[in-house]
Amino acid sequence: MIETHGLSKNYRSCGALRALSLKVPEGSAFALVGANGAGKTTVIKILMNLIQATSGTARVFGVDSRQLSPQQFRRIGYVSENQELPGRLTVSGYLNYLRPFYPDWDVALEREILQRFKLPGDRKINELSHGMRVKMALTCALSYRPKLLVLDEPFSGLDSLVRDEFMAGLAEQAGDMTVLISSHDLSEVEGFATDVAFVESGRLLFQEPLEALTDRVQQIKVTVERQSALPRTTPDTWIDLHETGNVLTFVDTQFSEFDLGERIRSQIEGVRDIEVQPMSLRAIFTSISRATRHVQE
Repeated sequence: MIETHGLSKNYRSCGALRALSLKVPEGSAFALVGANGAGKTTVIKILMNLIQATSGTARVFGVDSRQLSPQQFRRIGYVSENQELPGRLTVSGYLNYLRPFYPDWDVALEREILQRFKLPGDRKINELSHGMRVKMALTCALSYRPKLLVLDEPFSGLDSLVRDEFMAGLAEQAGDMTVLISSHDLSEVEGFATDVAFVESGRLLFQEPLEALTDRVQQIKVTVERQSALPRTTPDTWIDLHETGNVLTFVDTQFSEFDLGERIRSQIEGVRDIEVQPMSLRAIFTSISRATRHVQE
């Protein structure tokens, strides 16, 4: 659905994107995650032809993003945290304005979403709360059943209840739609995403299906008989090591249950106990990001 190769964007001497290549599978819920300023919004703006890349290519629906036609944009829904809506129009007035632009607009679906989000049709947009305006933007994007829905930090400034309502409405209407969602808060996308890409300082650290990521990255806690038994060197796949007394805790980025005890005992003497703990998406990103910065330093 989306593909970039060597995508770079420079602002004077600052590299906002650095040779970023990624693929968004059709039908996926693809999370583009990273800290604020990592380059996520820059990627999305290039994909939507809002800005031009310095180098590299970006394709949407197999088409160069710089050549997207009005017909192709009619298949794309877009919601951004900084999206401006015409405040003087009412909710119903703005929907009436948009409807003729989209031949596939589903009036019944529009009414269903309005009811779900409890959006008052007679209320002016500038009288809505921030959360209601975000739900209004999502209503506008979903009502014509886009093939691709792009969400750029849609949860910024929303309270937990509105976020839950937003995600519930999105999940209910997802269907065969491909969703690209950017967020700096990993807990917001963990229960929704099927695929994830981590971006830091304009670089892609990695991308893969979420299930594969959480399977291969696990936290390991090893207790040994005596403190002196802890190793001086460890495999490169062991990151974020912490030593407390006779306990070594680390993250195994290539975890496998096969011969786990044997492999750990080949590195560490006097192993008394091995404990494997699953990690949240936030914990995985923090560990890998910390290790990457250490290597670059």
